[in-house]
Amino acid sequence: MRSPQWTRWVLLGALAPLLVSCTGSAAPIQDSQSATAAPTGKVAAVCGHTKPGPAEPPAGAVEVKPGVDGELSAKTDDSPAGTTFWLAPGTHTLADDEYGSVQPKDGDVYLGAPGAIIDGHGKNKYAFVYDAKNVTIRGLTIRGFDPPPNEGVVNHDSGDGWVIEDNTIEKNGGAGMMAGSGQQIRGNCLRDNGQYGINAYKDGDLKNLVVEGNEITGNNTGDWESKIEGCGCTGGVKFWAVDKADVRNNWVHDNRGAGLWADTNNNDFLIENNVIEGNDGPAIFYEISYNAVIRSNTMRRNNIKEGRGFADRGESFPSAAIYLSESGGEPRVPARTDKIDIYGNMMEDNWSGITLWENADRFCNSAANTSGGCTRLVPNIDECTQPGIAKKPLYDDCRWKTQNVDIHDNTFSIDPKKIGCNAMCARMAVISNYGTYPDWSPYRADTVQQAITFGQHNTWRDNKYVGPWTFMAKDTGRVVHPPQWQSAPYSQDKNSTFVQSGG
Repeated sequence: MRSPQWTRWVLLGALAPLLVSCTGSAAPIQDSQSATAAPTGKVAAVCGHTKPGPAEPPAGAVEVKPGVDGELSAKTDDSPAGTTFWLAPGTHTLADDEYGSVQPKDGDVYLGAPGAIIDGHGKNKYAFVYDAKNVTIRGLTIRGFDPPPNEGVVNHDSGDGWVIEDNTIEKNGGAGMMAGSGQQIRGNCLRDNGQYGINAYKDGDLKNLVVEGNEITGNNTGDWESKIEGCGCTGGVKFWAVDKADVRNNWVHDNRGAGLWADTNNNDFLIENNVIEGNDGPAIFYEISYNAVIRSNTMRRNNIKEGRGFADRGESFPSAAIYLSESGGEPRVPARTDKIDIYGNMMEDNWSGITLWENADRFCNSAANTSGGCTRLVPNIDECTQPGIAKKPLYDDCRWKTQNVDIHDNTFSIDPKKIGCNAMCARMAVISNYGTYPDWSPYRADTVQQAITFGQHNTWRDNKYVGPWTFMAKDTGRVVHPPQWQSAPYSQDKNSTFVQSGG
């Protein structure tokens, strides 16, 4: 979570052996204090329990033995596209060179026997490079690589159609992996990587991404936010300009930074049935993006470190577990929904609930637009200037707007004593800042504050609240209590219930 005027640094057995949570009255994930029911579906502890690869080489596979430096790379180079490689148990290395790596061909398959490890030994930057299509990597431990910041170890060049499943990708620098279109990331342990578990970025179209059944934990060991203030470059998973992603049944926990962060022109996300807990930042951060369904997730104890940091600095900005920043539903951007629909989630003892924010000074062609581009509705950023921007359609389309957000049928529960906070940790918000610049901006003064609060179809309804919840509306200087929140002019949380417990 960042203050509204942050700067952005933009660079480029099976899963079931240890169930952590499941439908019904199962015990919560390693949480002796919580009695919250888990989300629909099953979330498994993957780390230490990945599905093993074949103990013997499949028919026709090329066997790769450990202890022969660079053998996997050499055999890949010497084999035709579509070859299956079976890595025998033991530690495999990729040449004593920083660019020692594997360059798959289209359709290549890499299978690890139980105990097969590819180790970069802190010397190699990348494990699998170049943009071959439809590569499969399964059953391996991949560790010890050291790519530069914002670069990834597996699928470094964001090849399309890769299937990456049942691997342990750990203790690398940078990101555990990058992503291409049609990539399927299933059943992996992605832990203790230097910056991200996954950096879903591609220089070009990135669409139809599946992230399912993974454990994503302990990432950003390099603590990059402290090295580059306001970099916005850390967390469990970062998504950039992804069009259609299904993120389901993952256990995303104890990452330094946000759990799931979608930043810049993402669209059509389905985030469901995940358990997201113990992350330093928001559980879900959806920023200058469009159209999403966030449903049936369990979120516990997220954002406590970053939220407490705001409070300790005396900042009134409502740092929250779900943070929507200049993001909303837009029917003109094709997706499976035309809004941001947040429902059926259980949120317990996070630092605050949901904040809807829209920076009045952030739009295409403004200094506050740190994305380097424009919205999905205006391809040419130069159009967003006077006189055209002062009237429709550019008046609307040059902004990423927090609009058409529907928050309903969720449970928000908090006991401030459990997380050691004051009243600032039990808030919802729909706010903006007072517009000030540039001097030709048509969004100055309280224009955006009025719009996000009253004119952009942002709604809370049919929710259940347990704890001393308060609400911020229009700006950070206005805190209202439930009776005011439910009354005119806000008229929010129709049919919601409030139980005032906790201190």
